Amino acid sequence: MRLNKYISHHTKYSRREADQLITSGEVTLGKTVLDTLGYEVQKEDQIFVKGKLIKPTNEMTIIVYNKPKGVLVTKKDDRGRATIYHKLPGKFRHFVPVGRLDFASEGLLILTDSVETAQALMESELERTYNVKIDKPFTEAMAQAMKEGLSLQDATAGGHEKSTITSMDFKPFVGFDIRSQTQSFTKLRVTITEGKNRELRRFFAHFGAKVLDLKRVAYGDIELNNLPENKTRFFTRKEYEDIRDFLKKREKESNKKSTQTQYENKNEKPSLSPKKSSQKISTPDKINTKEEDMETFKKNLKETFKRFKK
Repeated sequence: MRLNKYISHHTKYSRREADQLITSGEVTLGKTVLDTLGYEVQKEDQIFVKGKLIKPTNEMTIIVYNKPKGVLVTKKDDRGRATIYHKLPGKFRHFVPVGRLDFASEGLLILTDSVETAQALMESELERTYNVKIDKPFTEAMAQAMKEGLSLQDATAGGHEKSTITSMDFKPFVGFDIRSQTQSFTKLRVTITEGKNRELRRFFAHFGAKVLDLKRVAYGDIELNNLPENKTRFFTRKEYEDIRDFLKKREKESNKKSTQTQYENKNEKPSLSPKKSSQKISTPDKINTKEEDMETFKKNLKETFKRFKK
């Protein structure tokens, strides 16, 4: 893990603040100053910030937060806007969010002090469920795209104006349900297995619809339920058991895949089939027999003796 990311994940500092600490010489590996932003932290490294050892722990704490609208999922904003870390109690300032909800979105956000757990959940295909309100009636074209998936070369509509993402592929939705509809709007509940940048806003924008409200209500088996806005709760014992089972299964699958790849590489054999040459091989129109070869030899020998006598 990159040094600034390591500091950000295990301390109160943002990545930008971590960069400043690194360049100012306040980060050390043991007694050696680390001033390289791209340094990759190893498992056995002891990293100090301002003389204080960073102590990653194998124990993990996971919370559910009901993010309100108008709050950014980042540690610090250069425009001075409110972030979730302004809203969260101080003891959660070093927690890592599992994915993001954009400024105008609200709802369930999982945070943890385990970087590995956060990464595993973000990379998973666990179902994400949202309540969505759009400013148009629902159409058959939308339904078809939800069932079959969609590939857009131009997916800029619905994205942030400064986003560098121009195209996007949308997997088929796990499910969708129309909750209410008028000529002016439609309320839906949709379930997807991805968490791409403004994915749902870009999806509906392709059909000329603007997302008016977007609220995540579930992530896998973790549900928002009646958790009040801007409040947190700890995972239940059952939810911790489920996440540990999920992590064990993921590690087992990863090890199996790694072992299989090593086996295939070890047992890969070179092809014994001769390569086909593009060069044509010329073949004589007539192949001499042994008798014909002998006659030619005798004739050549006689000519040699004649020249010798002369």
